[in-house]
Amino acid sequence: MRRLGFSSVREVFLPLGLALLLVLGAVAAFHLTRPTILTIAVAPNGGTEPALLRAYADELARRNLGIRLKVISFAGVRESAEALKAGKADLAVVRPDVAMPGNGLTLAVLRTLAAFVAAPGASGTKDIPDLAGKRLGMLASRTADRTLLHDLVGHYGFELLTDAPAGAVHNTAVVLVPIEEADVATALRDGRIDAMALVTTPSSPAARRVVALVGEASDGGDVALIGLPDTAAVLARRPRLQPVTVPAALYGGNPRLPAEDVATVGTSYRLMARADLSRSVAAEVTQHLFEMRAALAETVPAAEDVSHPDYEDTADATSARLPIHPGALDYYEREQETLIERYESWIYLVAIVGGGLGSTAAWLRQRIGRQRRERIEVATARLLELRSEARRETDRERLEAMAGEVDDLAASIARHALNKPTEPRTLSAATVAIDAARSTLKRVLSDAGRRPIG
Repeated sequence: MRRLGFSSVREVFLPLGLALLLVLGAVAAFHLTRPTILTIAVAPNGGTEPALLRAYADELARRNLGIRLKVISFAGVRESAEALKAGKADLAVVRPDVAMPGNGLTLAVLRTLAAFVAAPGASGTKDIPDLAGKRLGMLASRTADRTLLHDLVGHYGFELLTDAPAGAVHNTAVVLVPIEEADVATALRDGRIDAMALVTTPSSPAARRVVALVGEASDGGDVALIGLPDTAAVLARRPRLQPVTVPAALYGGNPRLPAEDVATVGTSYRLMARADLSRSVAAEVTQHLFEMRAALAETVPAAEDVSHPDYEDTADATSARLPIHPGALDYYEREQETLIERYESWIYLVAIVGGGLGSTAAWLRQRIGRQRRERIEVATARLLELRSEARRETDRERLEAMAGEVDDLAASIARHALNKPTEPRTLSAATVAIDAARSTLKRVLSDAGRRPIG
């Protein structure tokens, strides 16, 4: 006869359920504790921004935080922007006036640059139109500034020449002359250049040094700082630029230099993230950068220049020509996701899986219970059959075999009853059948022992 034993739900599914919970817990712990590694494209080589972001990456690792940065260097900001656009980097240093990746959203402004001209006071250069036919010096390492200067002088109808012609310069052109910082004063005195063009952070040490060198080359030390007063018109035509003000007295207070605020336009180096970077990760990168700003400034003073993009409200931030990443906006607005919000998808998934497993276990438990009752009922029916057969049987060996089968059926019923409580009515009927079968067999065997068999 087929064995009636069947493993209980508890024996089968409890270990499986515990194992599944352990696996899910291990996966969740691994996911939550494993640092998120982001690739960041930095440029230009030897610039301020790469030094700042390398220091940031080192500080993240030193503090053992959940974000890690893998730094990849590029020669220029055009190449770093292209790396972000091509998906080779998660973050990048971007200068929007040089190259703006279509999938880039701002996390923070690393440095704001202003475009202005510093000219010796005696040169008579007071406004951009006065640069006609002049030679503008530009620091030789600032090749990314050429495009911006080309656009700005072009706004006033001048052609920017990068190859200095011999002799006089036509009054419809401005010549750009690359020059080393140490040669600025000498070049101004010798007439190789008439003024210095700067695209830099106005308060930076480099800007202060250059303005001071222009003053050294000027009779009486007078310096004229020239901006672009038509900022609204310039920005309307070149929306990737931004308005910048050089504050009065920034380069000295007696006499004040400049004498009053100088309005101009400029650009910025920005830390940008790909648009599909998760909001929580973007917020965390932004948060750590600002929280570490003071610590980073101890080794990289340019960290003091890190700031948030200007915006008036959320709609302005997300619809600007240089939009802010929603994750960075969450940090600025103090609306960062909680742990529950961040992992709600996982929580829902675990709840759905757990609910499904629970429903499956309940169904199997019900089914196994029904099968157990059915098997006990089958055994009970067989016991009744054996009782009827025993009354008609006269062969002792056959009667003994029936007695053995009764014992097996009784043991099977007892095993099912021990594995899982059975309905009292079913178990009572089985007990009565066992007692009846055994009583009948005992009596028949006793009678068979007193009379000849066969």
